[in-house]
Amino acid sequence: MSGSQLAIKNRIRSIESTKKITKAMQLVAASKYQRQKERMSKNKEYANELKELLDSILADLDNNDHPYLKKREDAHPCTIIYTSDMGLCGSFNANIFKLIENECLSDEEIIMLGARGAGWIKNKNYHVTQTLVQLGDDCYSDIASFAEQLLEKYLNNEVSSIHVIYTEFKNPMTFVPHKMKILPVEEKKREGNRIDTIFEPEEEEILEKLIPMAVKSILYSYYLETKTSEQASRRISMENASDNAQELKDTLTLQYNQARQAAITQEITEIVAGSAT
Repeated sequence: MSGSQLAIKNRIRSIESTKKITKAMQLVAASKYQRQKERMSKNKEYANELKELLDSILADLDNNDHPYLKKREDAHPCTIIYTSDMGLCGSFNANIFKLIENECLSDEEIIMLGARGAGWIKNKNYHVTQTLVQLGDDCYSDIASFAEQLLEKYLNNEVSSIHVIYTEFKNPMTFVPHKMKILPVEEKKREGNRIDTIFEPEEEEILEKLIPMAVKSILYSYYLETKTSEQASRRISMENASDNAQELKDTLTLQYNQARQAAITQEITEIVAGSAT
């Protein structure tokens, strides 16, 4: 076997090994995606109901001077950013990083979730105050913990607004990063005639409990949506890698067969030429 044929055959074996790995990772990502999507859907029902309840109360509220509602100069914003802990998920993290560069100021406080984001932002000119990596699926307590710290900072005027950058899951093929404002809460006035609502307990006491609960729920809901998008992106990335490996293998197999046929033809030609002399 010539050196050219041997080199091609070694490449084919290497690509076959790589394809087995990407195919296995595709199956794992597909399984995790299904579990994550189910978890996201169940939590979304609760989060939506809580948000509707909050919107309904705010629509009938007379007092909009509560700290969670009152507009203020946005001099010290804070942004929570969700990224992945692992790579091999296509442009998932790259799209988030692009949004950070377009939407985040260098002096605003940033809380980074995810090892990929932590590694990317380390050498950038941003004010990172906290980094959390390797959070599990059931990490509500971790998110609630730093949410409580942020709410306390907000009430003490240490931060002027709270935002979150997450990846919205639209469908298994489409995921779009967004920057959303969490606090101060945007009031939505009720359309049509106002309903005379009697609050028990008082309005302020309701807001003191309901808004922090809603903030924690929204942050956790966005986290689950981001993780679902991550697994869907990884599944697509590994599927494309497997398809590309198969296509490259087919091309190399054709080259190997052509080189082998050319070698056989040359040997036959040499034998025929030798017998004719």
